[in-house]
Amino acid sequence: QVQLVESGGGLVQAGGSLRLSCTTSGTIFSINAMGWYHQAPGKQRELVAITTRAGSTNYADSVKGRFTISRDNAKNTVYLQMNSLKPEDTSVYYCYVRHGLTDYWGQGTQVTVSS
Repeated sequence: QVQLVESGGGLVQAGGSLRLSCTTSGTIFSINAMGWYHQAPGKQRELVAITTRAGSTNYADSVKGRFTISRDNAKNTVYLQMNSLKPEDTSVYYCYVRHGLTDYWGQGTQVTVSS
C-alpha cells in the first residue's frame, strides 16, 4: 500500500508564491509518474503539472512559466513551486502518483489566492 502526504497549501496574496510538497511512503517499488491536479468547487479535477520517471514534464497552459514541478526520487517526493499566483489559481490541489499500474491520490491541500 502507498500513502501520500501533502503539505504547503495556504493563503497568499496575488503575485505571491507557495511550494507544495508530497511525500510517498509505504511499499514502493516503481513510481512512474508524479504530479499535481486541482479541483475547484463544482468543476472536474484537472491536471496542473506532471513529471514522468524519465524526467519529462507537462504543464497546463494556464500555469506555464509560473509553476515548476520537480521530484526527488531518493525521497519519493514531488514538489510544485507556484509563483506569480493569481486568484484563479484558488483551488484544492491533489498530489498524484502512478505506482506500478495503480493511481494514488493525496488528501488535497487548499490553496487560496486573494486579490
